[in-house]
Amino acid sequence: MKAFFRTAVAAAALAMAGTLSAQAEQIKVGFSPEAYPPFYSQDASGNWGGWEVEIAMAICADQKLDCVLTPIPWDGLIPALKSKKIDTIMNSMSITEERQKEIDFSDKYYNTPTAVIGPKDQTFDATPEGLKGKILGVQVSTVHAAYAKKHFGDSAAEIKEYQTQDEANQDLVAGRIDATQADSIALDAFLKSDEGMACCDLKGYVAPDIEVLGPGVGAGVRKGDTELRDKINAGIKNIRDNGTYAEITKKYFDFDIYGDEPQSN
Repeated sequence: MKAFFRTAVAAAALAMAGTLSAQAEQIKVGFSPEAYPPFYSQDASGNWGGWEVEIAMAICADQKLDCVLTPIPWDGLIPALKSKKIDTIMNSMSITEERQKEIDFSDKYYNTPTAVIGPKDQTFDATPEGLKGKILGVQVSTVHAAYAKKHFGDSAAEIKEYQTQDEANQDLVAGRIDATQADSIALDAFLKSDEGMACCDLKGYVAPDIEVLGPGVGAGVRKGDTELRDKINAGIKNIRDNGTYAEITKKYFDFDIYGDEPQSN
């Protein structure tokens, strides 16, 4: 059974089943309060849970950090980090050269391919030729938006941006767009929902572009905050070495999403 966490719950609620010491350093973990299963999901009581929540809290527990989930709209995460409203971002944010101009990143903690889905009754693939003349929905300020504009824009597809991926999915169901591009696991979760199964299927995976998509997902930290970055890196290594990472992952996936090849998210 997947664990869920209140927005202001400390890291110990997951991995230590108790309270951290009074000396524990409090860290505000920024995330966008939107459904992004299986990474982030909210239950009927308003509690947040999912693979990424559990991984974040396991890292915090390993490093004895008192971590508090702090909701910030997606396109406000980096500004909030820079202005010290939050201390780190752990929200499926890809490590890219463009973002590294503004913030620093930890080592990666997962890496999965980027996919395109569309209506079952249409046949096309995830290429400029396949998407030519179609309306492609993407979430604003993501690597998917940047990739779509670079590879599918101009003479190929019309790019439509949304504040959340769920909004893009809903417009796809309603027929207002022809396809959407996002992380393959998040889209797979949508395709397994009642709405997703009824309307859509996988059209393919986009071609690699490490410059845009990056080598994987990492935790964002402020420029120069090497102390926190080093703690997060140590936590990632430790939970992978001691089996915690695999234990959490097997509750959500039947494969290791860490990824040895740079593909995207």
